[in-house]
Amino acid sequence: MAKTEQRNGLELQGNTEKLTDSNGKSSSNGLDPKVNGSIPEETQVDKYGFTGGAQQAAGQLAEDVPIAVLRQREAKWLEMLNSWDKWMAKKHNKVKERCQKGIPPSLRGRAWLYLTGAKVKREQNKSRFEELDNQPGDPKWVDVIERDLHRQFPFHEMFAARGGHGQQDLFRVLKAYTLHRPDEGYCQAQAPVAAVLLMHMPAEDAFWVLVQICEKYLPGYYSTGLEAIQLDGEILYALLRRVSPVAHRHLKKHKLEPILYMTEWFMCAFSRTLPWSSVLRVWDMFLCEGVKILFRVGLVLLKCMLGTQEKVKSCQGLYETMELLKKIQPQYTREGFLVQEIIDLPVSEKNIEKEHQVQLRRWKESHGDLSCKSPPRMHGAKAIMSAEPPSRQELRQRPTIIVESPLELKTEAAPEDEEKGSKKTAKENGHTTILPPDGIINLGDPSPTLQHTTTQGSKESLSSAEHDTYL
Repeated sequence: MAKTEQRNGLELQGNTEKLTDSNGKSSSNGLDPKVNGSIPEETQVDKYGFTGGAQQAAGQLAEDVPIAVLRQREAKWLEMLNSWDKWMAKKHNKVKERCQKGIPPSLRGRAWLYLTGAKVKREQNKSRFEELDNQPGDPKWVDVIERDLHRQFPFHEMFAARGGHGQQDLFRVLKAYTLHRPDEGYCQAQAPVAAVLLMHMPAEDAFWVLVQICEKYLPGYYSTGLEAIQLDGEILYALLRRVSPVAHRHLKKHKLEPILYMTEWFMCAFSRTLPWSSVLRVWDMFLCEGVKILFRVGLVLLKCMLGTQEKVKSCQGLYETMELLKKIQPQYTREGFLVQEIIDLPVSEKNIEKEHQVQLRRWKESHGDLSCKSPPRMHGAKAIMSAEPPSRQELRQRPTIIVESPLELKTEAAPEDEEKGSKKTAKENGHTTILPPDGIINLGDPSPTLQHTTTQGSKESLSSAEHDTYL
């Protein structure tokens, strides 16, 4: 899959506009509204940027965080980001707890950059993305990537326009990755992952987070042969026996192989499966704690859908079971319910690694050695940081923002004490920071209802009913 243009029977309708010029560089052709059509002015855009489709319809499943709580969380996250190495070394459990509560929308992109170690990678490889971006790319991969662009979240305002800025940045990130890892090339499942990242950060940052996900969190997932995802499918199946014996027996009875239902779940990190509010909460935890979060989500969904005798009675065969797992009932994917189930499920890195060794041994007995030699998997942010300790300079925010906690503002302190505290903070961070007169930076509302007037869009994209397959 990672090295083929075949679409497994999926026919692409109509002409595909080129996003590159004759040299393979990104161009802005196709932005003419006469060519692309447009989204009607009265179209409603939700707070995540969706103009329609299943993601927007699932908006009622999202939980609203009070503004006062959001402001407190923003101040806490800014404090952590300003001393990231100290927090990860001494207070990692608090970082994990705050990721489980949900990263504030205004800081989610920056937090993901730090959690994955992509901030350090970017600093260590300055101008690397620019160099890759200026190269034409392998025509084989360029053509395949271009044909996939319009299928990535076509109802999101960022990607609705055929040849728009969102699709251009997506092309740049995916093309750069094929040049960064020519041995791996491009895999169709990387496109939605990169698209989610671009909704929260610039193209260069998205590229480095994608690199970290592919190389550290999910090594081998996007390589030829799908060996890594097949192994994880067997691990999921083995763990299910302990979590939900009823579901395990049902899948075994109907010979439903894990790769048939979990491939898209894991390879796209559930970005094409869950309502958007749940996707973001899962990603917050996944990028902090690692792949065990994906296993937990998969196990929770299987347990909820097939965990009792009453539930499996409606699935009398393989086809019926597959259809059920394609359409997870909304009460099980609701943000509040799903997140709590994920946190409560006792599946650890040790459980996964122990089962990984068992399945690896079985694989070698039946298939021989793995054809793709992937590096060891890193279980989350702490493992990545421990393996490659960064310098303070590489973690430094540019510009550095220092915000006093709203909780601290309630306590009355002497003016001279406040002045000393400000000087001390600046000294500890190794640089001078000039604060506004009141000492507080107003971040603005991080999650306002988006006001949308007119977005140039593609009629073809918005009406697309094509379904991708990752098999």
